[in-house]
Amino acid sequence: MSDTSKPVFGLHWPDWLRPAPGSSAVAMRAAGHSTWSYAWNLLWSFWVFLGPFFQHVGPGFWWTLALGYPLFLLIFLLSLVRPVAEVSGYIGALVILTALSMPWNPAGWTYAVFACAMVPYQGSWLNSAMKMALIQALLVLEGIYLHWPWYAYLILVGVCTSTGVGALAGRINWDKNLKLRMSHEQIRQLAATAERERIGRDLHDLLGHTLSLITLKLELSRKLFDRDPATARRELAEAEEVARHALAEVRAAVTGIRAAGFAAELASAALLLRTSGVQLDQHLQVSNLPESIECTLALVLREAVTNIARHAQATLARVSLLRTGDGVRMSIEDNGRGGITAHGNGLNGIRERVQSLGGSLQVASRQGRGTLLDIHLPLKVAAMDARETAVASDKLPAIPACASHTT
Repeated sequence: MSDTSKPVFGLHWPDWLRPAPGSSAVAMRAAGHSTWSYAWNLLWSFWVFLGPFFQHVGPGFWWTLALGYPLFLLIFLLSLVRPVAEVSGYIGALVILTALSMPWNPAGWTYAVFACAMVPYQGSWLNSAMKMALIQALLVLEGIYLHWPWYAYLILVGVCTSTGVGALAGRINWDKNLKLRMSHEQIRQLAATAERERIGRDLHDLLGHTLSLITLKLELSRKLFDRDPATARRELAEAEEVARHALAEVRAAVTGIRAAGFAAELASAALLLRTSGVQLDQHLQVSNLPESIECTLALVLREAVTNIARHAQATLARVSLLRTGDGVRMSIEDNGRGGITAHGNGLNGIRERVQSLGGSLQVASRQGRGTLLDIHLPLKVAAMDARETAVASDKLPAIPACASHTT
């Protein structure tokens, strides 16, 4: 479900100005981009204020500016928060606003530049090209009616065309990144499904015949318990031996699943970040970690990398894993926007996982300086947990929670 309750540009708006499903604002957030990156385009609109610096202006200039510019800002905001299917109407409104402004403010054709930037997000590239050509033709005709000099048409057509082509290239790149993200999610889902199926087959192969054999021997010992106690005891001893052998096989299979845990999560993280345009540097100096440590680090890495891809607006991320004498230390750093002041469910979940193993989490996140997560986990606690788990598993073997963490 899309999150449409968050404010746009960090401000709170009436319900009808909040991002609707299918709007550009919702799509940008889903891709991990900030709406402020779109708002910076408004800087180009200040050309409409520069008329008095180049020519004498009359009262009509100030009236069209006072009435037209707030209307332009409203149309710009609506094109961001309303469904993309409605943007054609806002493009038409900008063209009309341009036509009404040009007689008193020649720089009013700046509004049409924004209309040309919105056009490529409506239909195919051929349809977009035809709409941009129509907008420019209407502006040129009005310029001829107003007796503009010939070079004004060249500037108008050049700026509108370059803006439209740039927006079209941005849309193509956006669609390509969207397909990559969808492909990445599909790959992860297929990999998780394949892993579950593999684990199911392995456990079936390991335990199916063994449990059947144990059941037969227990049934036989029960029937012989009164008539032939010696044979019954022998059957029970053989059933116990078969069960211990099955336990050893399950442990070996689970060990293989654990061994790929952190490495698989790191490979998945690299793919996710690369899809999001973020380079990942790795510096790993630790291997053969206890199960509880590896599971926790893998889950922490997944949560942290997901936050980087969605919210950090970073171009570079680093993951380091080092041994620190009595423990292990993992650092996850990015060069994104930083400024984390409140810990959400993600960071709280990481902190709880780390503290459950007697570890600590330090977060450094300065505005505009990126975010650093520094995790330290003691190995002694993990070793004690491993011994306790081994003792308990002699009675009842169990697959650890992190064995299926790829799901």
